[in-house]
Amino acid sequence: MIQAPPAASAPVTDPIGKYRWTICSLVFFATTVNYLDRAVISLLKPYLETEFHWNAGDYANIEIAFKLAYSLGMLGVGRVIDKLGTKIGYALSTFLWSVAAIGHAFVSSTLGFSVARAFLGVTEAGNFPAAIKTTAEWFPQKERALATGIFNSGSNVGAIIAPLTVPLIAESIGWRWAFVITGAIGFVWLILWFIYYEVPARQARLSKAEFDYIHSDVDDMAAAAITTEPKVSWFKLLTFRQTWAFVLGKFLTDPIWWFYLFWLPDFLSKQYGLKGTDIALPVAMVYILSSVGSVGGGWIPLNFIKKGWAPFRARKTSMLLIALCVFPIVFAQRLGQIDMWLAVLVIGIAAAAHQAWSANIFTTVSDMFPKRAVASVTGIGGMAGGLGGIALTALVQKQMFVHYESIGQLDKAYFIMFWICGAAYLLAWLLMHFLAPRMKKIDIDA
Repeated sequence: MIQAPPAASAPVTDPIGKYRWTICSLVFFATTVNYLDRAVISLLKPYLETEFHWNAGDYANIEIAFKLAYSLGMLGVGRVIDKLGTKIGYALSTFLWSVAAIGHAFVSSTLGFSVARAFLGVTEAGNFPAAIKTTAEWFPQKERALATGIFNSGSNVGAIIAPLTVPLIAESIGWRWAFVITGAIGFVWLILWFIYYEVPARQARLSKAEFDYIHSDVDDMAAAAITTEPKVSWFKLLTFRQTWAFVLGKFLTDPIWWFYLFWLPDFLSKQYGLKGTDIALPVAMVYILSSVGSVGGGWIPLNFIKKGWAPFRARKTSMLLIALCVFPIVFAQRLGQIDMWLAVLVIGIAAAAHQAWSANIFTTVSDMFPKRAVASVTGIGGMAGGLGGIALTALVQKQMFVHYESIGQLDKAYFIMFWICGAAYLLAWLLMHFLAPRMKKIDIDA
């Protein structure tokens, strides 16, 4: 039986201890690197279009290659991480996606970029299943949405760093070095991960008081004492309505974030004539707002729970409020006719709402499933999100953007896309409410 770590003298200012937040900071760092690596290509698009003669369809195909590989990777990576554990599983994924990111620098054709993006997609799929599993292992239920919001804000930080650095690197020493330099950051994280990470039951730096606090939820102390737990098959997981609530929520809303990530620089360029480093500030502003939304999205349900609300009521109310905050994006272009920064603001609010939504929808997995199934369910949902992104790109963006661009009316394509963005979260909330009205925790062995 695994024994809890020996008691250590707790700080006077915090008798529980704070080591769990060190772990959260490591996950935040990994998520930052993850999104930095995937965002680079959107900022290098003007350089690559010139060198490889891409049109909107070529770029969409490369984007689909990433999303398809990401979806397939999500299908299996959760199982791998559940089997290997967070320490080795997270490290392996980060090592491989860093290699894939650097590999873009050695590509010399459009097909080569599709292959490189596919390799990046399948390896980057490991981040969120590993991150959510780490959060479930290191935080009690009441703190998980906040911890998820904090580490998930790394996706915004990565997207902020990218426009502030990538165009500058490309202008100074060439686009290939942008891939090399950003990809190499993952190896720095690997060193820190192996120095500071271990599961709570084997972490010598963790106090007994903090260990007990982490496992203060009902049945968590018993689960923490089990050395080997039977894994759960995907077929078993797919028999639960809770799984489908998470899957449909991700399928409908993940594609919206993909749209922001891959098409926002293009929107600013085509609608307002911004080029090169001119795009950096408005893109960075959108993701700065997103960071606020990510952390705020974790704080909202925590605040409701502190007021005595049931966790499921706090989570669902928060998600409804967040979904309503996305809707004003349908007025982005109208506001942009008054001033570009009004369009940037409303897109930033919608992106912030997405990150707040993301912090909560990820946490519904640990709310509804035992820890041994968290990475697997997260992987299934991530696969659904990737497939939703592929469907949106192939059926809407690729056909619609190519058509409207060919007739000189690209603004109409963006108008339609902003309406899709505004409606997606409300539809997702309704479906999740129907499938899991009280987000009841399942008993897999029942």
